[in-house]
Amino acid sequence: MKIIEEEQVRKLLTPEKCMDVMKKTLMDLELGKCVMPQRLICRMPNTAALGFMPAYTGDYFGAKVITAYEPNMGTGYPSHIGYVMLFESRHCTVCGMIEAGSITEIRTGCVSAVATDLLAEKNAHKMAVIGAGAQARSHLAAIRLVRKITEVTVYDKNPAASELYAEEMKKKYGISVKTCGSVESAVADADIICTVCPAKEAYLTKDMVKPGVHINAVGTFSPTTREVASDLIGAARLYSDHTPSCRKESGEYLIPLKEGIITESHIIGSVGELLLGKVPGRQSKNDITVFDALGLAVEDISSAELVYLESKK
Repeated sequence: MKIIEEEQVRKLLTPEKCMDVMKKTLMDLELGKCVMPQRLICRMPNTAALGFMPAYTGDYFGAKVITAYEPNMGTGYPSHIGYVMLFESRHCTVCGMIEAGSITEIRTGCVSAVATDLLAEKNAHKMAVIGAGAQARSHLAAIRLVRKITEVTVYDKNPAASELYAEEMKKKYGISVKTCGSVESAVADADIICTVCPAKEAYLTKDMVKPGVHINAVGTFSPTTREVASDLIGAARLYSDHTPSCRKESGEYLIPLKEGIITESHIIGSVGELLLGKVPGRQSKNDITVFDALGLAVEDISSAELVYLESKK
């Protein structure tokens, strides 16, 4: 059994390789080649969310066990801590334990990049990120591979985090990165918006964004939390990472549904269905598109499989 820690994961799971694996995984999920039982998320007394996320992808299966702990943000500790336990399917032996925080960070940005490539305007080049943590970094790393990003705006409730992000991203990619004092100013002229903070209440409304924008809603993953407000969801073409999961777990979908602003048919389809050509994408340059990402266990297991196989070379 191999134990693969963060440093090696980051060397082996490049955004380019990960995006290819995510495309295949999301299509396989829609084709019934993967099995993904509903995940279990428990809230601990210290407010940590403890997740158990199992999936079977064919040659391998396993589960990610991870904590999401918001108070760690802005400290020396990561907000997501855990491991993916990977089994091979033939004899069900344990292949490895792979550090899960880095897998979660990288694969999440890559799935959003796949969605962005399918849904954003082809000439989109201005990107806004709300939240300046690990996901803000992984999203820029991946999305710049599918669109020529020349300008980035960032807002975080911690101004120091925004400043650090801007400094790092300017140095790494040589592009303009501007810190903003509000969500409104960050998103006003953006072609692509990535909401990547663990909000309790919606903060992104229809009047804040311009026609034609694409939004990756990433930061929340429960029926009662969301980042994108009901009026914006109602005005948008809504896509999921996995529609059955979205119908059970997504506050972005369930809250406006309960309010009567949308109907059950408002979800047009999943990214996997887009890749397979089963559902239509953007219909006009003025369409607002929203990709609602809960995060899927199949993404973790297929990423862990890639890391494990690459480590054996």
